[in-house]
Amino acid sequence: MPSAATINRPAERLRHQVTGAASTIGRAAVATGRATADAVRHPKATAGHATHALPLMWQSVKPVLTGHVTDWRREYAYTLGEQAFVYGFPYIYNAGLRHRWVTQEPDDETTPYAPVNHFWHARKLFDASDRQGLSPNNDTLYSFAWVDLGEEPVILSHPDMGDRYFTFELVGITSDNYDYVGGRATGPHRGDFALVGPGWTGDLPEGVRRTATAPSRWIVIVGRTLVTGEQDLPAVHALQDRYRLVPLHLFGKKGARLPARRDVLTPVDAAEDPLGPWKTLNAMLAENPPPPHHEVLLRQFAEIGVGPGLDVEAQPESVRQSLIRAAATGVPMLEQQLLSGEWARVVNGWRYPPPQMGRFGDDFLRRAAEQSLVGVAANDPEESCYLAAFHDADGAKLTTGRYQLRFEPGSLPPVDAFWSLTVYGEDRNLVPSPLGRYSIGDRTPGLVTGADGSLTVHLQPASPGGAEESNWLPIPERGTWYAALRMYLPHRAVVDALWECPPIERLA
Repeated sequence: MPSAATINRPAERLRHQVTGAASTIGRAAVATGRATADAVRHPKATAGHATHALPLMWQSVKPVLTGHVTDWRREYAYTLGEQAFVYGFPYIYNAGLRHRWVTQEPDDETTPYAPVNHFWHARKLFDASDRQGLSPNNDTLYSFAWVDLGEEPVILSHPDMGDRYFTFELVGITSDNYDYVGGRATGPHRGDFALVGPGWTGDLPEGVRRTATAPSRWIVIVGRTLVTGEQDLPAVHALQDRYRLVPLHLFGKKGARLPARRDVLTPVDAAEDPLGPWKTLNAMLAENPPPPHHEVLLRQFAEIGVGPGLDVEAQPESVRQSLIRAAATGVPMLEQQLLSGEWARVVNGWRYPPPQMGRFGDDFLRRAAEQSLVGVAANDPEESCYLAAFHDADGAKLTTGRYQLRFEPGSLPPVDAFWSLTVYGEDRNLVPSPLGRYSIGDRTPGLVTGADGSLTVHLQPASPGGAEESNWLPIPERGTWYAALRMYLPHRAVVDALWECPPIERLA
């Protein structure tokens, strides 16, 4: 889970802050352009810097405080623009993500970088040296690919995976999952699977299984392969090297090589053009047409120049300024909605995801915040269910001290694959561990259970010593922290929140 400072302030305090700010449209546009650029580039770090847009934010709240609307078109464009931004955020976010992963060679080995229709594979497990603030898992190696299905299907192939957990999550441009290839969905045996774009008709080679038709021309594949420890990495690398993506016209042809294509849409930089997010959205909507049943909504957005191939520059000045405001305040709004936890069911301090997670569809607010903003996409609960805890059994924030998580006999997380518990600092990074251990789960060697079969995990900064060290997971020496319980192939009781994870108890 990401973290950010709150942007909600009492109206009088906000009025006091903004009345002394520079109020010309030119200055406001520049400041808001910077805020918008930061929001699109680094959405998880934006909410705490929303004051860059204060002059325009004042214009947005002034009618509420004064009861006087001076320009109906400006206010209507702003309110409609907020809705359009929520609707379009996954398109904008994925345009930037795709461009970065396909065209921008990274400085580190943990950031994806691969041509279109090629896999990028993670080669190392995340540890405390990775400081990107991604709340990473320490269980699987990722395999990512941006795939263009506009001309023909692409065949995804994998070797026989034995009893190893693996999955390829197939995600449309809006961050909604539309199908899976993997042990649960299609079985562990070697297979070839056709990824098919909208409108394609034709025949597939014998033995190739067709997946569900993609909802968009562009999709992203999120692959995960279980790693049992550092010693297991070579075996996983060997499997990853046999994952294949081959366009239909090259499938089955020996020696055929797919060119390294990197020509993807370049997002318009909001630092250079405050209307950049909207121009990027319009281009992405043209490239990946929305479903027909969104026509009524898109007709409304077209009134402010938002829609497939439309030109926001052709709008009146007041509308353009309102769109700049809407983009600048949109990401902090999504961030706060995510942090509110209102989307979750809370049991013993743990946030359970809703059953719609991964496929929010026309629930545009949650599609943007709980799927796209939180981390590209989210698994269907049937594939994996992630619980998050920010508070202890008494409702207090998790901070420095001594805690424990005790599973009573017979109450361990019910899964068909595996489960793991991970701790993160307030910076969303893994906590340094002298044992080199960043998670505890059913695959952790040496765990000690009680005589009655219970399992107690010790959560504290320093080792508890003795036999208890086998069940120790470090927490930060200072500041707040949170825990994530990941369950892969969870039982139905988990998905329906009928299995209740015990609370994290503070001891001292």
